[in-house]
Order: sequence, then structure tokens, then C-alpha cells
Amino acid sequence: MLTLLHPFIEFGFMRRALVACIALSFSATPLGVFLLLRRMSLVGDALSHAVLPGAAIGYLISGLSLVAMGIGGIVAGLSVALLSGAVSRYTPLREDASFAGFYLGSLALGVTLVSLRGSSVDLLHVLFGSLLAVDTPSILLVSGIASITLLVLALIYRPLVIDAFDPTFLRAQNRWAAPLVHAIFLVLVVTNLVAGFQVLGTLMCVGLMMLPAAASRFWHRELPGTIAAAMILALIASFGGLTASFYLALPAGPAVVLCAALLFFISILAGPCGGILRARSFTVGKEKV
Repeated sequence: MLTLLHPFIEFGFMRRALVACIALSFSATPLGVFLLLRRMSLVGDALSHAVLPGAAIGYLISGLSLVAMGIGGIVAGLSVALLSGAVSRYTPLREDASFAGFYLGSLALGVTLVSLRGSSVDLLHVLFGSLLAVDTPSILLVSGIASITLLVLALIYRPLVIDAFDPTFLRAQNRWAAPLVHAIFLVLVVTNLVAGFQVLGTLMCVGLMMLPAAASRFWHRELPGTIAAAMILALIASFGGLTASFYLALPAGPAVVLCAALLFFISILAGPCGGILRARSFTVGKEKV
């Protein structure tokens, strides 16, 4: 046990990386659960790429400035979300298709903008993050976003759940409630992706949001339990990924996401709520009876 804790006791950069991942685990994974409930799982991936042009513009103006890149990422992500919603509403194109079109263009534009001024190292930092280089301002930003996210989620929890399961009922109660809840939810998603972008990069940040959320479905059937399971899985992935990166000399961000992916596959196989092996053993038991 001491061997596993040694990197976090001995090195400050490991502790800072773990704190940042813990904050993201508490704020981003509940949003991932609701994205799955609302059948918007790929929207999270699209928005994670959509923040790149804004972050790149902030980078061009101020270099690797936390504030400039964060503000630019939020503006770009919200713009893509609003434009995609408008296109799907006023044209025959479905929302997933409009998101795909905008995020692919945003990704290409962002990479181009970073490449115009920065080196390949800067581009890799933007795309894949630098988890072990997280500093105090980044931790404060991620922790602040996590705190605000949990508070806002608590305030809109009931209408958000109703909108996920029965949006028609919510519109019947108040025609402005559903659009307002949807808009607030998208703002939370974009803001958390920007926080994750500061830590894991634009290509990796959605992994800690969606993989534990998808895996939690195999560990609990009720929504509160599913959210709790998603947080616990994200915490395990964060600790396991950082420990593996230290002892196996792996890049920290991808190691955390790989650990989350491993937990996802374990959940598919052995999860008590629909896992392949559990379902098969249950079927075999019924046949024997």
C-alpha cells in the first residue's frame, strides 16, 4: 500500500495532478451520466473538440495563458453548441449531424491556429494536456468549476432528470423550463470540458467524463447509485492511471483515460447489472433449475 502511495507522498506534482483529477471526477462524470441518459454521449466528444479554436486564439494572443485559453474555449464551445442547435431547429439536418460538422471544422481550425505560431510541443500540450505540469492556478480553476458545477446540478437536478426521461411532461408544466435546463446543462458541459482541457488536453478530457459514466451503468440501476458509481470509478481510474504513469513511465493523461477504459471493459464483462459474465451465469443457473 505504501508503494502505491509513495509517489503522492514524495512528489508535489503527483499530488497536484491527483487533486485536479479528483475535482474532475466529482464534476464531469455526473454530467457524463446525464449525457448518456439524454442520448448525447457523442455531443460531449464533439464539444471537447469544439473548444480548441477558442483556446488556440487565446494561445495566439497570450501564449500558454490559463485565463485566455479558458475564456476562448468556453466561448468557442458555447458557440458551437448554439449554432448546432439552431441548425437542427431551422433546417432538416439532425442535431448529431450538425454537431459532427461543426466539431470537425473546429478541430481542424484549432490545430491550424496553434500550428501557425507554436511548435509541435505546444500542439501536443494543447491536444493531450500536461497533467503532471498542473500548477496552483489550474487546480484553483478546476476546483472552482467543480464546486460551481455540483451546486448548479443540485439546483436543476429534478428538472434535468424529468427532461431526460419525459421531456414532454416538463414542457407541459412550463414551456420555458426544458430549453432553460438544456442550455444550463450545455454550459456546464462546456465549462467542465474547458477545465478538463487544462489538465488532460482536448482529445483526452472527454474520456474521464464519459468512460466512468458508461461503466457505471453496469454497477447500479438507479440514477443516484449510477452517479455515485461513476464518481468512484473515475477516482479509481485517476489514482490507478497516475500510479501506472509513475512506475511504468507512461504519459499521465492517456494513462488515466486508459485506466478508465480498462474499468469500462471490466464492467461490461463482470458488472452485476447486465455484465456479460453475470448474465451468462444467471442464464446457465436458470437452465439447471
